[in-house]
Amino acid sequence: MSRYTGPSRKQARRVGFSILENGTELARRPYGPGQHGQDRKGKLSNYGEQLKEKQKVRFLYGVNERQFKKTFNEASKMKGIHGENFLRLLESRLDNVVYRLGLATTRRAARQLVNHGHITVNGKKVDIPSYRVKVGDTVAVKENSKDHPAIKAALEKITKRVEFVTFDDKKLEGKLVRLPERSELNADINESLIVEFYNR
Repeated sequence: MSRYTGPSRKQARRVGFSILENGTELARRPYGPGQHGQDRKGKLSNYGEQLKEKQKVRFLYGVNERQFKKTFNEASKMKGIHGENFLRLLESRLDNVVYRLGLATTRRAARQLVNHGHITVNGKKVDIPSYRVKVGDTVAVKENSKDHPAIKAALEKITKRVEFVTFDDKKLEGKLVRLPERSELNADINESLIVEFYNR
């Protein structure tokens, strides 16, 4: 299954959830896309609710179905609560860490920075967005990419970072200092529905 490259606002409207986490996609049209978007008001079945929740998280992190299921299965082998472990694994993807550090304004833009080879992990160039960043790893902008206009623009816009990362504005590098607590992640996600979806 190829990666979706269309407008994120269409995905956001389909699941009724802001993928950019700022609400802009739903501000003008808070209903489903398409000719009959406003008419679909039927109550969802249990399966429909579970599927919608899965799609919300998949769209949020920009992961295709195969990667999503693989990450879910990895989380099942970890100690602790399955759903929370799953979200922590998604948060430790390199493209997401780049986004959390403020080097990109969206996860999609962060993925592009990684794909184009602008990011290093512990001094080595990594161009795989799904690369798993470990606690303590140093994620930095490559030396000859420090003047990249998209990175500069993103850093100018950022006002606050999450507490599980640190960032040095002079060196343009940061660290994942710990895995996030559930309370630090999106409160509109009900990960237990995703666990139910895959365990049904």
